[in-house]
Amino acid sequence: MRSICLCIDDFGLHEGVNEAALTLRREGRVHALSCMVGAPAWTSGASALRRDTGGPTDLGLHLDLTQYPLTRPPESWSSLWMQGTLDRLSLAELRDEIDAQLDLFEQNIGRRPDFIDGHQHVHQFPQVRDALVDVLLRRYPYQKPWLRSTRSAGWQIKPMVISQLGSRALTAEADVLAFPHNRRLLGVYDFTGGPERYESLLTRWLHLARQGDLLMCHPSTQPVPGDPIAQARLDEYQVLSDKRFEWHVRSNFVRLEAMSRILDDERFAGARRAV
Repeated sequence: MRSICLCIDDFGLHEGVNEAALTLRREGRVHALSCMVGAPAWTSGASALRRDTGGPTDLGLHLDLTQYPLTRPPESWSSLWMQGTLDRLSLAELRDEIDAQLDLFEQNIGRRPDFIDGHQHVHQFPQVRDALVDVLLRRYPYQKPWLRSTRSAGWQIKPMVISQLGSRALTAEADVLAFPHNRRLLGVYDFTGGPERYESLLTRWLHLARQGDLLMCHPSTQPVPGDPIAQARLDEYQVLSDKRFEWHVRSNFVRLEAMSRILDDERFAGARRAV
């Protein structure tokens, strides 16, 4: 039996995303929510989270520099990556933005985030990852959140491209500085094909999963206006809320858990082997 974590991204983007996340959390189907603290439905979503009685769930910051940042104008992921590669971003401005998002997360949730990842995977970009690590070491030196590694689980083009944007550098730095992280990232696709294709992809990801992998998803119960993946969100929710989903999990000998628990168990097992 392999333990992996199913994470819903973009919590706070829209009420439909929040509703999907809270419903699937209460049903024990997801164990991590990645939160966009500058997005339109974040305040209501955070309030609902505080009242919710769902099972053990990691709550993390979905670092957003491209859609709803707090202290700087939004910028396309491609521009951020290129400027970071050329060392043209301001580390001071990036640190201020990261601090602002962490401050708002803590203010609304009442504690530090369990993990950090990035909207459109910006957390791993050159210079962004440097600013992020600086801030996290200063704020949480003794309780480091886990970081999302985007290391791909296969040879499909899109997962490999995302991984090449900074996964190796981020995980290498995380290992040196003792930041825990997931093993690989599952759930990357082109957001097309309807619920039938998504269910087929989901079963493949579960089959490929290894201990400590992270499976990301983007469900919603309602269309998100102006969102290029609005239909895919509805398709994902249809599949994840269906009773067949639990059968797919069991038949692939997978256990769904919070990543922090998976990582804690691995550290404990490693410590026992070292004795």
